[in-house]
Amino acid sequence: MDPVAAKYLGAGLACIGMAGAAVGVGNIFGQFLSGALRNPSAADGQFPRLIFGFAVTEALGIFSLLIALLLLFAV
Repeated sequence: MDPVAAKYLGAGLACIGMAGAAVGVGNIFGQFLSGALRNPSAADGQFPRLIFGFAVTEALGIFSLLIALLLLFAV
């Protein structure tokens, strides 16, 4: 396989992590909204966990973007 083609293929595969992060963030906020509508009094106690889950999920998406950019431009 041509090394340039392998580089582009690897960067494309690394971008799958960004799609997974987008699905994860949507799932986190959707489940929080569903739970907050069922029990509004407990929503304030769960909000810090929501933000932590959002931050961790977005960090994984940013890491996959970093790997894709490193494969494209550094290697």
